[in-house]
Amino acid sequence: MTGADLSHILEGLTIVVVDDEVDSQEVAATLLEMCGANVITANDGKEGLEVIRKHKPVFVISDLSMPEMSGWEMLHTLKKDRTTLDIPVVALTAHAMSGDRERAIMAGFHNYLTKPLSPENFIRDLLNIVMDIPVIAALVA
Repeated sequence: MTGADLSHILEGLTIVVVDDEVDSQEVAATLLEMCGANVITANDGKEGLEVIRKHKPVFVISDLSMPEMSGWEMLHTLKKDRTTLDIPVVALTAHAMSGDRERAIMAGFHNYLTKPLSPENFIRDLLNIVMDIPVIAALVA
């Protein structure tokens, strides 16, 4: 897919980005919006929970290490709530070490992306790991 092919690939979908690093949050939000997504951002897991419960996104991209409430804690809380347990959460972290991806998936994250985000590859990489979400698969098919 070329950049032009992706310009409306996420048209009308609500996606939440939770990250305390403003630069990462802005890069992700801007790239998702360029693909037509309605992006809502939050600065930590606690704020993320409120936004997710209110807007019921198609999926969430969340940093793991944040003040107030980590991505791990936010995921655990989402999975305990019947109204949010089926919302996929993609882990996002700069601390990419051996075994981290497996640990995140075992904890219940849908998948795993590493920082820094590459504007050239972010959407393609993201689409590759969320293709099994039915609404995304239907859009790309």
